[in-house]
Amino acid sequence: MELRAGGLSDPRVQALIAHHLAEARGATPVDNAHAMGAAALDRPDISFWAMWEGEELLGIGALRRLDADHAEVKSMRTAAAHLRRGVARAILAHLIALARAEGLARVSLETGTAPMFDAANRMYEAAGFVDCRPFGGYPPSRHNRFMTLAL
Repeated sequence: MELRAGGLSDPRVQALIAHHLAEARGATPVDNAHAMGAAALDRPDISFWAMWEGEELLGIGALRRLDADHAEVKSMRTAAAHLRRGVARAILAHLIALARAEGLARVSLETGTAPMFDAANRMYEAAGFVDCRPFGGYPPSRHNRFMTLAL
């Protein structure tokens, strides 16, 4: 497995992002679905990463800088054929290490509460994330879970 920066213009990455958006928005009311499309992820404050095995896309993840001390994990998704292989854990560990290297004090994330998010929630908990108040302008909702990790 190889983690590569960028790749938002790759059709395989775009297809995985589109799948992620469709599923997340299908499980969460539209006002509470905060997943970002490929164009929205292509910004200077976002570091986007894709995990590959040769030319096969395994998963994606991004780190969005919120301010001088705080970043947000965005767009974590593993391709269906590669679930339960540690892809998401590896991407998450990289994003946390990147935040630490940048001298950030904490990393937060917003995820869903629908059953489709259960595995992701367990992974975030296992990585040390704890529940927190909404951040970054997100509205509180029973459909969203907000978590943070002090670095």
